[in-house]
Amino acid sequence: MQKSECHRGVQMRNRLTDNCDQRTSSSAQVKHGTRVQQSKSSSSTSSPESARKLHPRPSDKLNPKTINPFGEQSRAPSAFAAIYSKGGIPCRLVHGSVKHRLQWECPPEKLPFDPLLITLAEGLRETKHPYTFVSKEGFRELLLVTGALEKAVPLLPRLIPVLKAALVHVDDEVFERGLNALVQLSVVVGPSLNDHLKHLLTGVSAGKIGEGLCLSKRLRDKKFKEAITTALQKLEQHGGSESLIIIKSKIPTYCSICC
Repeated sequence: MQKSECHRGVQMRNRLTDNCDQRTSSSAQVKHGTRVQQSKSSSSTSSPESARKLHPRPSDKLNPKTINPFGEQSRAPSAFAAIYSKGGIPCRLVHGSVKHRLQWECPPEKLPFDPLLITLAEGLRETKHPYTFVSKEGFRELLLVTGALEKAVPLLPRLIPVLKAALVHVDDEVFERGLNALVQLSVVVGPSLNDHLKHLLTGVSAGKIGEGLCLSKRLRDKKFKEAITTALQKLEQHGGSESLIIIKSKIPTYCSICC
């Protein structure tokens, strides 16, 4: 009898020991799994790639390859932004300590103006960096190359509506870029611009509904009066007497350089 009770006591102690060992083993496995998971999480967040995603570098915003045209910053990208992001503009932005500059993939004089010059003109309506700088500077530099006259004149029927859209834009900086681009174009093509000047100033001087701020309204603004007057005088200077007649017919208050 005593032996039987003793035997049952031994069996009970063995079962308790086994249960304790199982719980200890299970707890150790859980702790080990937690440490492994924490280690993986720490490793992933400390990697350079993850760090860039969490804290993007300022230069990433200026690199065409890192610009996401479908991101939150630009859910509906313009045609120029989409082309630039895909590398369709054959130049890249070089950041200097004082000012930026463009570096072309090949000499600009070897580049076809069609459709590059028109694409750059469309980019004048952009309001975000780096598109604003690339379009403005690219348009200017392309018109400085040898043979620009022969390349630009055939494109005037397509260029004028694009420049007109910049001139009637509600954004003042867009308007200023469009005005400067028009002057740059007149220096190159000269009187060839006269055939399109009436179309350019029609609506721009009248201020049609839905076209934004017209040239005549901005001409009454002291902030733009001098710049607009200078631009019109440049058009007259490079376009000759014929251009003066067209300008006066659209903007009667214009004062000729001959006055």
